[in-house]
Amino acid sequence: MVLKGEATVIKNAGSHFLLSELPVWAPFPALLKGKVRLGGSTATNPVAVGDRVRYEAEVPDGAGTEAVDMLHPAAIAEVLDRRNYIIRKSTNLSRQNHVIAANIDRAYLVVSLYFPQIKLPFLDRLLVTCEVYGIPATVVMNKVDLYREEAAEYVQDFHRIYEGAGYPVLETSVLTGEGIDALREDCKDKVCLFSGESGVGKSSLIHALDPSLDPKVGRISDVHLQGRHTTSLYEMYRLTSGGYIIDTPGLRGFGLVRLEKEEIALYFPEMLQAAQECRFTPCTHTHEPGCAVKAAVEAGTISPERYSSYLGMLEEDTKFR
Repeated sequence: MVLKGEATVIKNAGSHFLLSELPVWAPFPALLKGKVRLGGSTATNPVAVGDRVRYEAEVPDGAGTEAVDMLHPAAIAEVLDRRNYIIRKSTNLSRQNHVIAANIDRAYLVVSLYFPQIKLPFLDRLLVTCEVYGIPATVVMNKVDLYREEAAEYVQDFHRIYEGAGYPVLETSVLTGEGIDALREDCKDKVCLFSGESGVGKSSLIHALDPSLDPKVGRISDVHLQGRHTTSLYEMYRLTSGGYIIDTPGLRGFGLVRLEKEEIALYFPEMLQAAQECRFTPCTHTHEPGCAVKAAVEAGTISPERYSSYLGMLEEDTKFR
């Protein structure tokens, strides 16, 4: 008989997928039907982890998804409308886009101030993208045991920059356990995306949240102090404490998609608020007299670091690193 149903994509490995009918956690394999794969999407992956899909599977009479296996996978027939998603340009100079994940309750953007050294413009691109697609974001400052005492002022500055922009900042350390319980509680009953640059400790953090999970853990390249890519698949994990985590490969570039230059300032919350007092509308916040955003930067109520990221986004062309 033909079994039909709806499920969530929990793993994406190229053209192969794992589905589960959440909140039930019972993964089964699936492939894309040709019409879905060639459905006119401009993204390199028309189906992403977190997508809700309709599927069909040939199973014995009376059987359920437990009868679906690698020899007889289900077929993904339709991708249902997304509540939200996060997307980036696929590669430098590429016209194609890549959907990282869909239907996300909160994004946790994991950073490390050192080892690897944080790149604030990269983080700001992620935050802008979360704003564009309506995904609440928390910044997770990981590995705080490595630099709190030696770089206390930098840690304070980081809080000032991002909490001042309206984002929660959570400090965590896998080594000491700091912040792990709070993060675990925050993830409860949510679908959470964990993203960030290579080497920031996402996989170790996920393992600390739930020791039954074992994403691959890599080491830092001594030459460039950058993380090696250890997660090559997009995958969702179920936390035994409740909730789901979508783990992504470590990113080394993040290009903005479908965002006009005059729109960028709208997705910096602190700039959007200040811009209401600008003398001219529209205002690019670069050269106009009476610009309230530039005045706020000079007064220190908008961080120069975030303003610099904004200017960089205005100036970029097809290159995005």
